[in-house]
Amino acid sequence: MRRLLLPLLALLLFSAPSLRAADVKMDEASKKATAKALEWLKTKQNADGSFSDGRYPHNTAITSFALLAFMSQGHLPGQGTYGPEVAKGCRFLLSSSRASDGYLVGARGGNMYCHAMATLALAELFGMTNDEEIKPVLEKATNLIIKSQNKEGGWRYEPQPTGADISVTIMQVMALRAAKNSGMHVPDETMKKAIEYINRCYNAPTGGFTYQPGSRPGFARTAAGVCVLQLSGNYDAKQIGKAVEYLKANFDSREHFWYGHYYATHGMHQVGGKEWEEWYTRFKDMVLPLQNADGYWNAKDREGVGMVYQTSIAVISLSVPLNYLPIFQR
Repeated sequence: MRRLLLPLLALLLFSAPSLRAADVKMDEASKKATAKALEWLKTKQNADGSFSDGRYPHNTAITSFALLAFMSQGHLPGQGTYGPEVAKGCRFLLSSSRASDGYLVGARGGNMYCHAMATLALAELFGMTNDEEIKPVLEKATNLIIKSQNKEGGWRYEPQPTGADISVTIMQVMALRAAKNSGMHVPDETMKKAIEYINRCYNAPTGGFTYQPGSRPGFARTAAGVCVLQLSGNYDAKQIGKAVEYLKANFDSREHFWYGHYYATHGMHQVGGKEWEEWYTRFKDMVLPLQNADGYWNAKDREGVGMVYQTSIAVISLSVPLNYLPIFQR
């Protein structure tokens, strides 16, 4: 018996670093900060269920980020304190589907960023509630993404197979992954071509990912690359190790700060172990002092983004240890 137990014990000890990610918990300060933030977000919802942010009124992407913030703490239609707000937001996204092709931009307009975020939010809602009202809208939205992939394997701003960049592409891959997880059909070839394009945006000398093949690497693009490679099942991709080092060295970058950390927290969560534990602590210690007394975030950022967007991403990122959102679970 002892001969059997010793190898087993050794295996468990050897595996411990990868299991330590489960030990990362939200502390009381983070819980209080996100609770105050959600209460503030509730007051910013429009009568039609949407959320607005500066120059983006009644926007499907902003609405989706806000919904994911509520959902990241377990609030769903008919469930949780903010269930009514999530239900209203869901109805807004469903009503934003363009009849001809399922483009989720609504009457105020948008682009493939907006469509991807709305598809992601609806996929998470469908996967967590099995609400049949969501299914046909989600199917149509998913098929639009698939049909819009260009010959390089990527996507650009419009729902047609023209150009490509890593930012728009990664948004579509995230949406497709969430849709597939919720039961939608996504061809393997679509995902394979998308990953091939993302890999072409990798800059080996720096370890970073670029906006388009041959351009300069950046923090946000690298965070998105690390996140999506792992969420698409490429856990052992050779790029990840060096890309993580790039992220750590550029943690304080203010270029696309919130967008970058949205992906970075989820990407590092997938990496797990000590890397994730240290990253989460560093992120928490940085963003908590930036919160306004009323509950929102309004940090200086080169994106020029508004408070709803910033606050939503802060909540989503701080709430990663709760593991409510299926797309970001291991």
